[in-house]
Amino acid sequence: MTENSPPAIEIRELQKRYSGVLAVRGISFSLARGEVLGLLGGNGAGKTTTIGMIMGLVLPSAGSVKVFGVDMAKDRYAVLPRMNFESPYVDMPHRLTVRQNLEVFGRLYGVRKIKERIIELARELHLEEFLDRESGALSAGQKTRVALAKSLINEPDLLLLDEPTASLDPDTADWVRTRLETYRKAHGASILLASHNMAEVERLCDRVIIMKAGTIADEGTPQNLIEKYGRHSLEEVFLDVARAPLTQGAAA
Repeated sequence: MTENSPPAIEIRELQKRYSGVLAVRGISFSLARGEVLGLLGGNGAGKTTTIGMIMGLVLPSAGSVKVFGVDMAKDRYAVLPRMNFESPYVDMPHRLTVRQNLEVFGRLYGVRKIKERIIELARELHLEEFLDRESGALSAGQKTRVALAKSLINEPDLLLLDEPTASLDPDTADWVRTRLETYRKAHGASILLASHNMAEVERLCDRVIIMKAGTIADEGTPQNLIEKYGRHSLEEVFLDVARAPLTQGAAA
């Protein structure tokens, strides 16, 4: 990577319209190489739609999304092998074993030496005891480990995470965060994290964007936002932004 390398994500005037309703209203932001960026907002703020457009699964109504300098609307297959996604709301086929599921996703991402990579991940993420168990028979914590393994199967340069620790007990959630921190440091990966857990965001993110009604209401480092609003935590900042009229604090 050189100083002139394009950012991991570059979004310009991005819009998405559904049946006359603007779900995302001309937002612009970038994610630097090796940065962890938090994407915050209440339900319906436009976070998931934005992630869908970054992945190339949702076609923008206007604006552009570039990943590592590649326009996702024109040539997303050029960078998809360098990306991956995790969400507890996306389930794997229940009748396939964990190993079979990881093999399928490994092949989709063009991973070489898939069997060796699965063994490596099983060791790192403690999957050995249920590697040949059907995915539908796993506990919530076990499914989370498998989802994390799936998101790391291709050793991605860019990770898109949508509520990765939702509904997990504190111990399992901490385990996931630690593994994400370890992976980022070891690989220099860029991470876009959508989360409602403000303590998680404060721990993991270098910078945050707060979305509201499809716009960017404010952005900055967690500490800068806490100081700007005169609060003690990012959760208090989030509540201030969420409860304020849309025109207040909006980042134009």
